[in-house]
Amino acid sequence: MTSFAVWAPRPQVVRLDVDGTRYPMTRGDDDWWRADVPAAPGARYGFVLDDDETVLPDPRSARQPDGVHARSALWQPQAAPAPWAGRSVEGAVIYELHLGTFTPGGTFDSAVEKLDHLVELGVDFVEVMPVNAFSGTHGWGYDGVLWYAVHEPYGGPDGLLRFVDACHARGLGVLIDAVFNHLGPSGNYLPRFGPYLSRGSNPWGESINIADADADEVRRYILDCALRWMRDFGADGLRLDAVHALVDTTAIHILEELATETQALAIELGRPLSLVAESDLNDPRLITPVAHGGLGMTAQWDDDIHHAIHTAVSGERQGYYGDFGSLATLAQTLTHGYFHAGTYSSFRHRRHGRPLDTTTIPATRLLAYTLTHDQVGNRAVGDRPSQNLTFGQLAVKAALALGSPYTAMLFMGEEWGSSSPFQFFTSHPEPELGRATAEGRKAEFAAHGWDADEIPDPQDPATFERSKLDWSEVRSGEHARLLEIYRGLIRLRRNESDFADPWLPHLRVEYDEDSRWIAMHRGAFAVVCNLNTEAVLVPVTGTVVLASDDPAPDGSATRLPGHSFAVLRTG
Repeated sequence: MTSFAVWAPRPQVVRLDVDGTRYPMTRGDDDWWRADVPAAPGARYGFVLDDDETVLPDPRSARQPDGVHARSALWQPQAAPAPWAGRSVEGAVIYELHLGTFTPGGTFDSAVEKLDHLVELGVDFVEVMPVNAFSGTHGWGYDGVLWYAVHEPYGGPDGLLRFVDACHARGLGVLIDAVFNHLGPSGNYLPRFGPYLSRGSNPWGESINIADADADEVRRYILDCALRWMRDFGADGLRLDAVHALVDTTAIHILEELATETQALAIELGRPLSLVAESDLNDPRLITPVAHGGLGMTAQWDDDIHHAIHTAVSGERQGYYGDFGSLATLAQTLTHGYFHAGTYSSFRHRRHGRPLDTTTIPATRLLAYTLTHDQVGNRAVGDRPSQNLTFGQLAVKAALALGSPYTAMLFMGEEWGSSSPFQFFTSHPEPELGRATAEGRKAEFAAHGWDADEIPDPQDPATFERSKLDWSEVRSGEHARLLEIYRGLIRLRRNESDFADPWLPHLRVEYDEDSRWIAMHRGAFAVVCNLNTEAVLVPVTGTVVLASDDPAPDGSATRLPGHSFAVLRTG
């Protein structure tokens, strides 16, 4: 006999369908419906609500072999996750990737074939964009509707287990991107079962009910899903999408609750578990321990660092880049973590953020990066910096991020300056939804001055294919040269203790706005960068440890060629 259960307070009658046979279910006082019936491994099952004969998938389904609109499948792991001591993300180098475009095959198993490249690169963690079940064959994954199931075209739950074990066997930790702030537009049957949605909304749709009436079971649904990735699949933590959209008015914020339960699970499993949040609030309470009145996240994405580096190097100033671009802004952000810290944001037309206490919160709780799936994929044509900047500019960006005290993150292909775009792609099976998605994206960017004909159609399979990495580039020309730069910078982070110092008060930054050079002093080292097209004299001297071009001593200064950096041993 197999036990089936589903939380469904809304219907008056719930029946269980197992391979076409219907069984009655019994409702408990807790609004959970239960039934014990015979079912073979892999049996297809679902629930029939009231007098609608449609068989709906299990909200906690582990596997959807026929897609999110079809019956669920019973699944038991073939083996438990392999033993692994684990590691914390603080101070690590994280590598973000999208399963469908990381390799030509676009599966967990094909991704395993490229893991040795990541080991040689020197990264510590792989962060996979969402792998929960979503409608269609390919997409970014942020429109998931069955959060417990693993997207079948990637290889399903067994494929994920193999992938995590393969990463751990190579010393790589795994973070899974989890989306709990909204549900996708196709295949969301949860409201038929219960009050999963709230009265509010966010930019991606209706908000999740984490604070309205009957929210307790919805919160449990989120918490159990989050813990499951770490307990059942062996993941070392989660990247939590857009947590600022989790509007929680209860006394114990759901993130605090998740942090507390994650810590308890870490103790139970005997290995570190990390929660990395994406938030645009610039609120230090997010990364302050629960014991000190915070929400207890291990770390957070820091877009201010990205904006400060990208604008200073590229010269872009549009949209939310408007307050960034100067070396003064870059220096302020590098030494204080947030640029907007209770200061006026011209993009938001109001004050934004809160100061970070750099004496109590280490820099390793913030992530520094020059590229993410958002920062390229949300551009009109999905163009990477490598499609617009010189080799030297790309190298300078890498030096500023990897040479900083922050936990670092790369986006797949960044390390060799991949020429492949990363565009927004979908595969909605409903023609009307696909058409609305394509038209909406064109209209959005047309409003900002783009020619609508230039905007890739997200539903066109060619948009997806164009976004796959071209691995043949890795060993050619400037691609290979840039890869060696990344490897060298990561080696310095790993091997030199001065680069592991997490305290921002120990970081000294000097710069010259007119000459366009900036230097980060890290103990006995200095990372000096020339953002000018012409050579400049930087008043720092030392032994060259790593350089992107040919720096030369010049009296009491170092001559840096245009668009270049050097790491100098000064002490």
